[in-house]
Amino acid sequence: MVQVSHDERIHCQYQRLVQLQGQVGSLSFLPKLTAGTLLSGRHHSLFRGRGLNFEELRHYKRGDDIRNLDWKVTLRTGKPHVRAYTEEKDRNVIICVDQRASLFFSSAEVMKSVVAAEIAALSAWRVLKDGDRVGFVIATPSGPQWHKPQRSRAHLLHHLKHLTDANQALNVRCHDDENASFSHLMTALRRSVTKGSMVIILSDWHGVSQMDIEALKQLQIHNDVLTVMISDEFEQSLPASTSLWVLGDGQHQLNLGGANQIQKASRGLAQHQTMKKSQLVRLMASKGLPLICLGTKGDHLAQFKREMGTGR
Repeated sequence: MVQVSHDERIHCQYQRLVQLQGQVGSLSFLPKLTAGTLLSGRHHSLFRGRGLNFEELRHYKRGDDIRNLDWKVTLRTGKPHVRAYTEEKDRNVIICVDQRASLFFSSAEVMKSVVAAEIAALSAWRVLKDGDRVGFVIATPSGPQWHKPQRSRAHLLHHLKHLTDANQALNVRCHDDENASFSHLMTALRRSVTKGSMVIILSDWHGVSQMDIEALKQLQIHNDVLTVMISDEFEQSLPASTSLWVLGDGQHQLNLGGANQIQKASRGLAQHQTMKKSQLVRLMASKGLPLICLGTKGDHLAQFKREMGTGR
């Protein structure tokens, strides 16, 4: 069988997604984030992190945190006792990675779909290293695909193979059917995410509605939600240096000629992009978290680490 070679700027490579496990050292989703980062707060991070399970009641030892003293037992016995806890290891992290037709675009170095896939893989390897379960919701042109959270390298490799297949299936002829709308994606998330999970959404947020934003607010109540917006500079404005633009989505084509038409189109693009971004900024601000914005210039991995406050 002949193995098809793909340009890694246009389609992600499975081997590349696997190799990203070597880049997770400076990335963390846990409350140990250093003070002063974007996610720092009273407990060093506004992410809930894992819960704590009571392990034992024992005598106080030098170096124990005095905040864990059990005063009732201490007063009753006359000797200081502390309550010891162990950290839960079964937090579910769901990575929602958009691989719909609108992600198959770039005017710079890397397709938005590749950016989303590589950030998803990087995040997944970090989650697995932290001892948590990682699952995926992959949004494809035919609808969302659900992959159950697991805490094993074999399962993650299986998930990454599905992600690679979804990414490499994208081409200029792809178009989304009715089951690929953002509302269907939100429905899949609400059905699959259990209380106390962490949800990472990687998307260009094409087709998001106010109803979808409200659904995300409900999801935020009992879960940690981190949103990542992937966009290309051409989605903000069209360069005025070109006098003629031919735009298409694989089904329809639009010709723009002359400075007036190009300026009008640029204003419409800017307004639409600003509206999406402002909605997401307000959504994240309600929990004191940032909206992470990534581009297509090829520096998305370093940019993601930097935005998370952990890049070096």
